[in-house]
Amino acid sequence: MPPRQTRITSVMEEIQARIASRVWQPGARLPSVRTLARSRNLSVSTVVEAYERLVAENLIVARPGSGFYVVGPTAPLTLMQSDPTEREIDPLWISRQSLDAGQTALKPGCGWLPESWMYEEGLRRALRSTARGHTPLLTDYSPPAGHPELRQLLTRRLGISGIQIPPQQLMLTESGTQAIDLICRFLLEPGDTVLVDDPCYFNFHALLRAHRAKIVGIPWHSDGPDLQAFDAALRHHRPRLYITNSGIQNPTGATLSPAIAHRLLKLAEAANLVVVEDDIFADLEHSPAPRLAAFDGLERTIAIGSFSKTVSASLRCGFIAARRDWLESLIDLKIATSFSGGGLAAEVLLRVLTDGGYRRHMDALRARLSLAMERAIERLAPLGITPWLIPQAGMFLWCQLPPGIDAESLARECLTNGVILAPGNAFSQSRSAQRFVRFNVSRTDEPHLYHVLEHALHHLCRSNHGADCGER
Repeated sequence: MPPRQTRITSVMEEIQARIASRVWQPGARLPSVRTLARSRNLSVSTVVEAYERLVAENLIVARPGSGFYVVGPTAPLTLMQSDPTEREIDPLWISRQSLDAGQTALKPGCGWLPESWMYEEGLRRALRSTARGHTPLLTDYSPPAGHPELRQLLTRRLGISGIQIPPQQLMLTESGTQAIDLICRFLLEPGDTVLVDDPCYFNFHALLRAHRAKIVGIPWHSDGPDLQAFDAALRHHRPRLYITNSGIQNPTGATLSPAIAHRLLKLAEAANLVVVEDDIFADLEHSPAPRLAAFDGLERTIAIGSFSKTVSASLRCGFIAARRDWLESLIDLKIATSFSGGGLAAEVLLRVLTDGGYRRHMDALRARLSLAMERAIERLAPLGITPWLIPQAGMFLWCQLPPGIDAESLARECLTNGVILAPGNAFSQSRSAQRFVRFNVSRTDEPHLYHVLEHALHHLCRSNHGADCGER
């Protein structure tokens, strides 16, 4: 067990983080000394000392006979959840590193394809033809719901997945992230509970913290969420939203089974729960997986998507498909927060998607990803790194590390050699994925990656004083 001073500091940092992230607002009552000591397996005296030090720092105040309370004013919002000295494993810092890294860095932990894998030729063609188009496309605002022709095309594409809607039930956004942000503004109040998969795309966590929501993770299995845990969370937390991936789940690559989808929607209906289904990887599927929005008919499901993973991350354009009455309010929110969408981006995207070469490009991309998946699995196996499951499609491989290896320690080791990993706990609300790493298989072809991983694994094994790290 760590020294008492370290335990006191740990309690203080946890409380400071909750105040900084606005989980605990001014006036909020902290857990009682005995409750916190029991939940953290600490002595009462350790918690008392931590509380007293926070009182001395004027972060909390003691009220005799009542307990300890957060004092005001409200702290400036911070979304960082980890220790500031360990930001290289913080979810937001992983994104920053991947975005800021130079060309020499290896980024198997990032969430997008290399530029050489994108449809560059078709994008350039679309840009040239758009530049020759009508001047208003280049200079004017777009309609509130977005580019009419692109909306018509997107509703036809949704129909392939069984989501049959008219264009009046779809609006364009600047991105998939903006789509979720608008939905959260529309449906959530601070303190509302939102369910997410555990593990799930880590920016869901950051975005929900920005909306001051309470996040509850539901264990994710190979065929969907754990329905027993889902039902228990509905009864105990009365959540407002459930946010999930459809098709290809991020980070596991798993797909939802029809049986789980039907049972989940029955539970959601009984609890008056709204489901947000993020369909950003639709074009990477070999065949469409079940969609909650298709089974539900958009009664309580909202479908969102974008094309940053398959067309261009620079061309910011996403969409929301929802009930007509909800969509009217969402359009108003879009006007209030960004006034208008990117009409130029929408026109370019329309030209790319209707270019005959896009279909051929996607056929080749899916085949290329499948081959990259096979090669990554083969090359990771000698290192004792094994897939949780073999995905049917997509770019992600959710892998378990050898016994005795912690993913955050591995990520830190690899970062010193210019390799950016995505450790499992970045995706896990319960922080129960410490032995998992998400690999982007489109970025795992470089031999140097495997040399760095092997060196880091051996170093960690030696540092663990002979811990059983498996055969490699």
